[in-house]
Amino acid sequence: MNKAFKFRIKPTLEQKILLGKTFGCVRFIYNKMLADKISHYEKYKTTLKNMPAQYKSEFEWLKEVDSLALANAQLNLETAYRNFFRRPNIGYPKFKSKRVSTKSYSTNSVNNNIVLNEDYLKLPKIGRVRIKQHRQIPKGFKLKSVTISQSPSGKYHASILFEYEAHMPQVEIKNIVGLDFSMSELYIDSSGANPHYPKYYRKAQSKLAKEQRKLSRRKKGGQNYQKQKIAILHEHIANQRKDFLHKQSRQITNDYDAVCIEDLNMRGMSQALNFGKSVADTGWGMFTTMLNYKLVEQGKKIVKIDKWFPSSKTCSSCGKVKDNLLLSERIFSCECGFQCDRDVNAAINIKNEGLRLLA
Repeated sequence: MNKAFKFRIKPTLEQKILLGKTFGCVRFIYNKMLADKISHYEKYKTTLKNMPAQYKSEFEWLKEVDSLALANAQLNLETAYRNFFRRPNIGYPKFKSKRVSTKSYSTNSVNNNIVLNEDYLKLPKIGRVRIKQHRQIPKGFKLKSVTISQSPSGKYHASILFEYEAHMPQVEIKNIVGLDFSMSELYIDSSGANPHYPKYYRKAQSKLAKEQRKLSRRKKGGQNYQKQKIAILHEHIANQRKDFLHKQSRQITNDYDAVCIEDLNMRGMSQALNFGKSVADTGWGMFTTMLNYKLVEQGKKIVKIDKWFPSSKTCSSCGKVKDNLLLSERIFSCECGFQCDRDVNAAINIKNEGLRLLA
């Protein structure tokens, strides 16, 4: 199995310049190869098989950066084409923008060209870069590749991918919980508990608006424009959210042997119900991803219920399904006399359906 660890790196000024060149060359070679493929197909109606190496004679500055980073840009382009032909609704491969695209590149470990130490990370062409290794790598993990990225706030990170032999323990499923998505509290479990989500983005909205007004009055590209803290605030909110979701997913993984959730379309939900900010602030998709890999690592299970399963309309006591249930009805009442909080009732139904699927 593969597992990635993300660490903060602190390059020198010269290394920052070379990293910037690498980001630019990777973006350039991707766009150049894509443009040549498009023009070749329009002219000859066949697919052009081009490689980064054939461009180095014309653009000699490509030789200054890691060749494996350029090769990975080619692989990314080929993947984008394969995804388009398999599912056309994804869209045709697009050109990478200098301002919008993420500044990152990937390089592979070949003949020990990448070395990870407690104090530094050795990278091809870059050399030794100071690294803040906040956790130890388990023994037996083999380094495969490294992805270097720069956040909008200017911080550099290294996501290091390792390969290891997984020994999945056999866990007897005893403790099971059902989780129902909640825009106010992230989730409500089948026992009625919730994590009391702090709503980091909502709390910082007024501060973000104030900083955004300051930014709008400054000259674009000037020193004061660059000093504005919008990107730093957004990164701080994202880090707070990730920290909270990691802790919640770890707690659930430690307490339960199986977790039952609904397979929801969060993008469709945010667009259809006009709850974009509330849905995005919770980070439900990120939470389920964290929960999934943490459970799998411990030999436990995550059960995904079909999104069309009527968890909210079904009575968890008698099993009768209501024909209609308004979103404003927060207390579920059934003809059998059962009354319960709407979200708790849904979580119980999700748990019962998960038990059925496990059986």
